[in-house]
Amino acid sequence: LTGKECVQICMERCVKEDGKVRTDYNYPAGFMDVVELEKSGDAFRLLFDVKGRFVLHRISKEEKAYKLCKVMKTKITAGKVPVVITHDGRTIRYPDPDVNSGDTIKVDIATGKMTDIIKSELGAMVMLTKGHNVGRLGQLMHVERHEGSFHIATVKDTKGHTFSTRMQNVFIIGSGNHPQVTLPKGRGIKKTILQERDEAVARGDL
Repeated sequence: LTGKECVQICMERCVKEDGKVRTDYNYPAGFMDVVELEKSGDAFRLLFDVKGRFVLHRISKEEKAYKLCKVMKTKITAGKVPVVITHDGRTIRYPDPDVNSGDTIKVDIATGKMTDIIKSELGAMVMLTKGHNVGRLGQLMHVERHEGSFHIATVKDTKGHTFSTRMQNVFIIGSGNHPQVTLPKGRGIKKTILQERDEAVARGDL
């Protein structure tokens, strides 16, 4: 596609982002957003690969109805209304009182309402959205609290590798070994450059 064709596709109202038609071809899309092309029947979720690049992961009809949002903060507005503010800029009024910042909520895209909470607790399945380990998946093993500084989370992936990151880089995507969204290929396992080379040789790419 050329840039001009992309603009035309957007202007013909073919592209939906989180359930709303977007005609601005510079409209910003971020982690966990659902991009849908109704005419071709395609729906994608924006996730990270282990090299920190955005990847369009194809999803089913059932899965495009919701997205996961990380709760950035909870507060009471001037009108005494409790709200939560999510990583994608949503403000959800009258949330479940159990929600704390750092938790992940499941949001129904059509209504914008919260349908489920995934608590931020040890043993939860997490994806890292920032830092050196961006895109890696694993289980939250331990959180080291540092008041006035950064809390450090220790994460262990399915291959048994452990790595640490700041708590603000951690995005909870499920409990135990059950992610609430389907995962891109590679399932968030970072390989060494030697392993990548060996696989390329096996595939016949080198």
